[in-house]
Amino acid sequence: MKTFSGLDELVAAQGSQLGPTEWLEVTQDRVNTFADATDDHQWIHVDPDKAANGPFGGTIAHGLLTLSLIPHFSHQLYTVKNITMAINYGYNKVRFITPVKVGAKIRARAELTKVDQLDGGAQATMTTTVEIEGSEKPAAVAESIVRFLA
Repeated sequence: MKTFSGLDELVAAQGSQLGPTEWLEVTQDRVNTFADATDDHQWIHVDPDKAANGPFGGTIAHGLLTLSLIPHFSHQLYTVKNITMAINYGYNKVRFITPVKVGAKIRARAELTKVDQLDGGAQATMTTTVEIEGSEKPAAVAESIVRFLA
């Protein structure tokens, strides 16, 4: 994990590569819990018997579940000291490239693509790639924006 001592160091690190994180197994229980939380119970996610004969050969994680794990991975990638808070400001671009099969392991790497100084803070654009163990293609690539307040 990269530790930035404050906003000046974060700004100076523009272009830095971060990661990778530890691997995280995507379990059927996690997928089912996400389905319950979002009311998205499509069979490709929650019905292993039907999904076994489907296009992916088994159940897959929701793309939005993969996206929602980026904050989990971010806590493994970096921390910024001497701030009052960091908030998710949104996403510029998200692509779900390869389905994540239940049982697969994923991890993330990121690039600190851009950092803008703001009055009383900084805004960082991170390009995060979620990788699947054993896959040449990533699960997802997302360009997120985080605001850090001093």
